[in-house]
Amino acid sequence: MTWPSLIQYGSFLLVVLILIKPVGGYMTRVFEGNRTWLDFLLRPVERLIYKLARVDSSLEMDWKQYAVSFVLFSLFGTVLLYLILRLQYLLPFYDPVYLTTPLTSDLAMNSAVSFSTTTTWQAYGGETTMSYFSQLVGLAAQNFLAGAAGLAVGVAFIRGLAREQTDKLGNFWVDLVRGLLWILLPLSIAASLILVWQGVPMNFSPYTQATMLGGGTQILAQGPVAALESIKNLGTNGGGFFNVNGAHPFENPTPFSNFFEMLLIVVLPAAFVNTFGRMTGRLRESWVLLWAMVFLFAGGLLTCDWAEQHGNPLVAREVNHADTAPQFGSSANMEGKEVRFGISGSVLTAVTTSNGATGSYNSMHDSYTPIGGAVPLANMLLGEIVFGGLGTGLYSIILVALVGLFLSGLMMGRTPEYLGKKIGITEIKYIMLYTLAAPIAVLLLTAIAIMTKAGLAGLTTNDGVHGFTEILYAYASSFANNGQNFAGLSANSIFYNGTTAVAMMMGRFGLAIPVLALAGSFAMQQRRPATLGTLPAYTFTFGVLVVGTALIVGGLSYFPALALGPIIEHLLMSTY
Repeated sequence: MTWPSLIQYGSFLLVVLILIKPVGGYMTRVFEGNRTWLDFLLRPVERLIYKLARVDSSLEMDWKQYAVSFVLFSLFGTVLLYLILRLQYLLPFYDPVYLTTPLTSDLAMNSAVSFSTTTTWQAYGGETTMSYFSQLVGLAAQNFLAGAAGLAVGVAFIRGLAREQTDKLGNFWVDLVRGLLWILLPLSIAASLILVWQGVPMNFSPYTQATMLGGGTQILAQGPVAALESIKNLGTNGGGFFNVNGAHPFENPTPFSNFFEMLLIVVLPAAFVNTFGRMTGRLRESWVLLWAMVFLFAGGLLTCDWAEQHGNPLVAREVNHADTAPQFGSSANMEGKEVRFGISGSVLTAVTTSNGATGSYNSMHDSYTPIGGAVPLANMLLGEIVFGGLGTGLYSIILVALVGLFLSGLMMGRTPEYLGKKIGITEIKYIMLYTLAAPIAVLLLTAIAIMTKAGLAGLTTNDGVHGFTEILYAYASSFANNGQNFAGLSANSIFYNGTTAVAMMMGRFGLAIPVLALAGSFAMQQRRPATLGTLPAYTFTFGVLVVGTALIVGGLSYFPALALGPIIEHLLMSTY
């Protein structure tokens, strides 16, 4: 661990903590319908949208109506994007000279599901596959819509805990529109301008042929990169305009742009915890959840940084690192990393994106050390509980807290409760559906892949324990709606396009529907007064319970799989 690394990590967390209260307060005003400084401009637009869509903004929905609206909206977006991708050769800005990767039906289906679920798993290279029209009208539009839909589900969940003796959770269409107009759109415009200032292209110019110093030529892809870059991070999507995503100098040109883009990923999910505290009237409880997130985030940073700074001892014995020692350490692992970001900038991005449900990587995680690569994998397997995606991060960590409260309630012989809401038989059923969905999906699909020829055919670069990690990483990333991958897996096949799409949909709908059902059950209850047997949710003890439950449940679910992959790979690396 170096001082520059610590300063960068500390500065990042400090800025996030400073922004939480103002951004959280603003989102509270937006979703509670209170006045904001953008109302004079956006209220007329909002009313026009409701009129055109024939939405009665005064009507509220129960959890079933809310869930149906969310699912139908997502499926409609999937179908629309699929048609755009399949027909892009008939649409504007299509250049067959440079767009050489065929968009087969299975790849188009996978990409459509990916972007409509905020996963943005990419089994293609953007600059050789997608036209400017597809990138902007298809992919960027879904980044906005899917991100706002996830935020709406999170708001509905908050209302379930905040309200009493009602079956209403709000109106999905109102929450969707307000999240789009008041939050994602203005922030993405401002962020795009900052990225353009940093050197990110925003044009519709044709690809440029450049002459290199050696006399050869190179094709430089351009396009409306800044527009996609801002919302891919703000909406916790992560789909890259270019094949190497945030490692490309047009997407992420400077250390400042890297720092800024990581802030875009974290600030809304982190501030949403503050919004939860304000809407429920439980700010102290919300800060405990936030500090639990920060603790786990910092632990991931320190572990990954330690692993990458120490590097591979086998390489260190054979290679002289004297020239790189002042900047990166005598044995630091710089394989797969951009020199302009170094170890600390790469680790910050790896941990932020894996925790933030955003696959906007700036280095190749496949080239990390076994422990360094295990950190982003473990982050995703924990289930988006550290900041997470829009809406999903909040309810993910609360669901973990509810599991801990249930177990502690069994030990004390009392019915567990949270914020005055009883966790009874019905609630436990929804919580268990949510908790078991991830290990069932990830481990089952991984098992199928390593037992079939079609699954093993994707291991074109590595096999053995590292190949196993690549497959496990793919399904963990897909289910977590994250989208980053170990690049050694060749995933553009019918098998992987189909199975990862299944994982994405399970990670989106298989979690959101039980969460909405749980919110509906909580909303029907009357708040119970605290008693001597109630575990206060604003104490250090409760924070320990949340972190401990997350690590124990995650360990029990995935430790055998991790042992077969990164753990044994680390032991093999250390013993030779």
